[in-house]
Amino acid sequence: MNAVNIVRCEDYELENVKKAVYEALEGIDGIKQKITEGSRVLVKTNLLMRKNPDDAVITHPAVVEAIVRYLQDMGCKVIVGDSPGGPFTEWNLKSVYKAGGMLEMAERTGCELNYDTSVLEISNPDAKRLKSMQIIKIAREVDFVVSAAKLKTHGMMTYTGAVKNLFGVIPGLVKADYHMRLNSVDNFADHLVDICEAVKPVFSIIDGIDGMEGDGPSAGEKKHVGLVLASESPYALDTVASSIMGLEPLAVPTIRSARERNLFSGDLKDIGIKGVQLGEIKVAPFKLPKSISVNFVGGRVSRALEKFILYNLRPKPVFNYDICVSCGDCKRSCPPGIIDMSSGKPVPDLNKCIRCFCCHELCPKKAVDIKRHWLYDRILKK
Repeated sequence: MNAVNIVRCEDYELENVKKAVYEALEGIDGIKQKITEGSRVLVKTNLLMRKNPDDAVITHPAVVEAIVRYLQDMGCKVIVGDSPGGPFTEWNLKSVYKAGGMLEMAERTGCELNYDTSVLEISNPDAKRLKSMQIIKIAREVDFVVSAAKLKTHGMMTYTGAVKNLFGVIPGLVKADYHMRLNSVDNFADHLVDICEAVKPVFSIIDGIDGMEGDGPSAGEKKHVGLVLASESPYALDTVASSIMGLEPLAVPTIRSARERNLFSGDLKDIGIKGVQLGEIKVAPFKLPKSISVNFVGGRVSRALEKFILYNLRPKPVFNYDICVSCGDCKRSCPPGIIDMSSGKPVPDLNKCIRCFCCHELCPKKAVDIKRHWLYDRILKK
């Protein structure tokens, strides 16, 4: 039976975090059987963009430091890295590391931060969608990869955790190409599971001390949860974490995809919970992104009306020009390339928008909102 270890941690004081992370990882029996002294391990953090750790967008450096020190105590050489949104360049990596507190963390621990922007094309014959993929080179140069994720909602995928975090091994703007080729929710979920199966993290951990609800993964609201969760199985971990958030796990596309491929059942009864039990956790359900409920109209209305809703009343990105600084990050991150900056401000061609909401996700000023047509809520109102 897959096991998930849940430990309480109420703040980001390093000693408290270190105690919680060590306890969470000590509860995973297979770690020390797999990882040997001298192993090179990549701690793949969620460093979506240049953000302060207190914004609850990125994996907090205190959690990363605790994971690094745990692995160093096992005699490992540890590298910390990610491929954030935007170009996969040394300059972008350094700016993201600096903003996220990773430079200071690396100085304290002596771990390495990855600045190698080399890319590899790998074969993935067992994949459902991505039979070959481009990944950051460091992910193939290490002996093991750890997924160090953040507990958040996600505008396209409902939830982002251990599995979705591994999308960061896809380099820079290549992510946009994958979004474009696999732009439906179910296809993208298959894509994410393909990546997870190619990387095969040795263990996964979720920073759930402060999470994000609402319009995650970057423009939502911080929500205190006070938990650290860890497991050898990223699918079991996401099943438990999404349940804590108040979601039905199989409503999460990546968990549903894993179940369809017999990688995991998506059922809590198939998970052994260690530490804090689910019944002891009192967390109000997370608010979901405004973009999400459009995926769940099937069966509630006639098929003709469902088609009309999906194609005409879909959520759309709306730009707030009062706070937009014309940085162009939205244009650079837009998979179908439908944002025009010739006027100095972003103007999207919504007829060609694939609703991936990368513009919303990567806007540094939260100048992109997600709006639903007023008829949508009226039609679905109970």
